[in-house]
Amino acid sequence: MTIIILAGGLGTRLKSVVQDLPKPMAPVNGKPFLVYLLEYVTNFSPTEIILSVGYKWETIQAYFGNNHKNIPISYCVEETPLGTGGGIKKAVEMAVNEQVCILNGDTFFEVNLANLQAEHLANHSDLTIAVRKMKKFDRYGTIIFGKAGNITNFAEKQAVTEGYINGGIYFLRKSFLLEKNLPEKFSFETEIMEKGYEENAFFAYQGDESAYFIDIGIPEDYAKANVYFSQINTD
Repeated sequence: MTIIILAGGLGTRLKSVVQDLPKPMAPVNGKPFLVYLLEYVTNFSPTEIILSVGYKWETIQAYFGNNHKNIPISYCVEETPLGTGGGIKKAVEMAVNEQVCILNGDTFFEVNLANLQAEHLANHSDLTIAVRKMKKFDRYGTIIFGKAGNITNFAEKQAVTEGYINGGIYFLRKSFLLEKNLPEKFSFETEIMEKGYEENAFFAYQGDESAYFIDIGIPEDYAKANVYFSQINTD
């Protein structure tokens, strides 16, 4: 599989605790958060890793170089911000494989990527989203899907007692995205997900509901990540 990690975030909401670094380079237990993501994805023997980067991307390249445990790393550089969609599209154009796995660089969701890929292929899906069940939240939108996993709606952010959120991991069919007439800069969530679920094969992957999930986008959860990963050995 091709792994694309979206690593261009500025980390605006983390400025009080992390300064002058791309968000995925935020130190967690003494190592960049991106280290833990790379360790996780290499367990599934990807063909290649593409880092979609922007803000101070040279610090990422200087740290990781051009391979991780003999898996080649390429850098897809946004000279100007292209939005989530533009960044994904530019990175997907570099991918050697038809099926690509996309991860948010500020989220760690320990699902089994091999099982996710197998379900994506079995459903002949254009886009498969790993979802996470949560209770009592208002920070995320929710994903509505049928018994077969087919996505039927994307709900706006609002106070929710219980629901499924986008876990920040997707499997995407490369040609599905590149066949579309898309601008250079666009929102993946708005232009692809919200406008495309009715006419395309979009599925939710529930996987193991006990899989660890953390989004380091706010200081409180960044602190939780430091506690959790202090127990993880990535040497």
